[in-house]
Amino acid sequence: MGRGTGNGAGDGRALALHGLRYEIAGRVLLDGVSLQVAAGESAAVVGPSGSGKSTLLGCALGLIRPSGGSVEVAGANLTRMRQRRLERHRSGHIGVVFQFGELLPELTPVENVALAALLGGTGTREAYARSETLLAELGVPYQGVSTGHLSGGERQRVAVARALVNEPSVLLADEPTGALDAATRDGVTDLLFSVPKRWGCALVVVTHDPVVAGRADQCWALEGATLVRRDTGVRR
Repeated sequence: MGRGTGNGAGDGRALALHGLRYEIAGRVLLDGVSLQVAAGESAAVVGPSGSGKSTLLGCALGLIRPSGGSVEVAGANLTRMRQRRLERHRSGHIGVVFQFGELLPELTPVENVALAALLGGTGTREAYARSETLLAELGVPYQGVSTGHLSGGERQRVAVARALVNEPSVLLADEPTGALDAATRDGVTDLLFSVPKRWGCALVVVTHDPVVAGRADQCWALEGATLVRRDTGVRR
C-alpha cells in the first residue's frame, strides 16, 4: 500500500468545495459553502439533523450535483464530469465510511475489503493481498471469521480498510461512531484520525459528537446553509 503519496491537487488540496449551492423543494440547504482540506489533514462538520450535512457529503461524492459552485477532488472538477468518468474518478480517489458500515455480513472481512478493490479494477490476487495487509495493519481478526460475527468496532475497522483499499485521495466518514459505545467510539476515532498522516489522504468526518469533532484539524458547523468555523475546545 502506498503511504503519504498526496494524491490531491498540485497545491496539496485533496478536496476543495467552492461556493456550493443546493436547493430542494424551495429549501436552501447549501448557500455558498466552501471547504478546503489538504492531503494529510482532517476536517469535521457538525450540525443538527436536517441541516444539510448529508447533502454536503453527497456533493463531495459526486452523487448530488449542486446548482452552483464546484467540487474538486484530486484536482479534478466533479461537477463537470460525465457519469462514466465521474464513477471512475470516485472509485479511484474517494473512500467512504458509513455509520453502520454497510458491509456484507455473510462475507469474510477480507472478501468485503477485496470487493471494493475488484470493483475499482484491481486484479484478484492484488485485491486480496491489499485487503489482508490493511486488515492486519488495522488490527482486525480476518481469518476464519465472517464479518457478521465481528464486534461493532471491528466492523468499523473493516469499513475503514474497505475505504482505504483503493488508496483514495479523500476519505469521507458519515457519523462513523454514531452506533458505537463510548469505549469503542474512542478506538475507532483514534484510527480514523490517524489515517490522513499514515495514508496521505484528506479526511472529512460528519458527526454529532463534539469529542469526535474535536480531534479534527479544522471543525465547521453547518448553520443556516453555510459553514461556520468552530473551536471545539477539545485538545487532540
